Amino acid sequence: MLRRYRHLLAVLSLLRATPAPPAGGITVLGVDDFALRKGHVYGTVLLDMHTRRPVDVLPGRDAEPLAQWLREHPGIEIICRDRAGAYAEGARTGAPEARQVADRWHLWHNMGEAVDKTVRTHHACVRAGLAAAAQATAPVSPVTEQPEDVRSGPAADVDTVPDGIRDVCGRERSLVARTRQRYAAVQQLLAEGASLSAISRQLDLDRSTVRRFARATSIDELLVKAVNRASLLDGFTTHLATRFTAGVTDAVTLHQELKAMGYTGSVQTVRRWLHPLRSATPAAPPPVRPAIPKPRHITRWIMTDPVRLAPEQRAQLTDALAYCPELQATATHVRDFADLMRKRRGERLLDWMQRVEADDLPALHSLITGLRRDLDAVTAGLTLPWSSGPVEGNVIRIKTIKRQMRGRASFDLLRKRILLAA
Repeated sequence: MLRRYRHLLAVLSLLRATPAPPAGGITVLGVDDFALRKGHVYGTVLLDMHTRRPVDVLPGRDAEPLAQWLREHPGIEIICRDRAGAYAEGARTGAPEARQVADRWHLWHNMGEAVDKTVRTHHACVRAGLAAAAQATAPVSPVTEQPEDVRSGPAADVDTVPDGIRDVCGRERSLVARTRQRYAAVQQLLAEGASLSAISRQLDLDRSTVRRFARATSIDELLVKAVNRASLLDGFTTHLATRFTAGVTDAVTLHQELKAMGYTGSVQTVRRWLHPLRSATPAAPPPVRPAIPKPRHITRWIMTDPVRLAPEQRAQLTDALAYCPELQATATHVRDFADLMRKRRGERLLDWMQRVEADDLPALHSLITGLRRDLDAVTAGLTLPWSSGPVEGNVIRIKTIKRQMRGRASFDLLRKRILLAA
């Protein structure tokens, strides 16, 4: 084990002693940060944009280390960076003659954040507009169209108080139907010669229940108790039937009325009595619930090329924008900006910014304020073919190297591995 450890130390010593490749002849430089310890310690990777290979790794992500490196390596003509202020200051201080290029991905990302804020601010008017439109186009309730049919249905005959065998709708009560079925089954099994215990097991009934069904001479003998049980609602059913016919169908309301008349039972008993009436009454159609897209969906649709949207997404976006002029203006500005970016028309950026400032869109105005602070780099990013994509790719590769070293490499060792692996 000790021998193996010594070999590892020897390999690490050789790796540290290996000279890094020279960084010369670079005209286009890419700059980006990466995390040594996320949220705490960072580093900066420098990339030759022509060869797409790292040329150096700097500690931290401040302006001064980058400015010092640029002074030591003159001849840089273009610097591709994100929109971090430290890198802008370092490039301006260390290579004032170089042209800075803001990364297009970060520009589009900043645009997406501004659009998301705008959509969330104005989502209420979209929701209100779509709800009103859905209500206006909702189909008329069948109950409203055919009141005569509804009044002639089973639930309308509630003026006939149930007789114990049948409920208020003329249907046989569930207890009566169940008693008939059990009596027929017990009598059939008795005729086949089955014992009371066997019948009890087969029908899953208590033996005393089977005995009572076996001794009954007819079904009417069993139904006497079932249909003549005393109920707390006795004396109040006529009032319930009359009020239900009048349109008062809420069990709580009816329960309060019955309590004023002397009823002492629970609201659940009233609810059970009303249940067959409600089952026989045609249900009203559910309220129309318009399909209101969520803010993140509207944001994504605005930020997506209309040609790439599915037909239903395009239709939903059109409907949403129709009820909010601010979102319609936002969508127009986003598409114009995408056209600038795609066709490299950075010279038209100022005109685009003026059009945006003419509308009442605070989130986009905030975006423009940030663009003006970095106007030259943003214009170059929308004009030149360079971007920070290759640098982002190397940042991903650095993460892989860190994982291979279990995150325990010192900065100098990690720097050597990044430069030599390239």
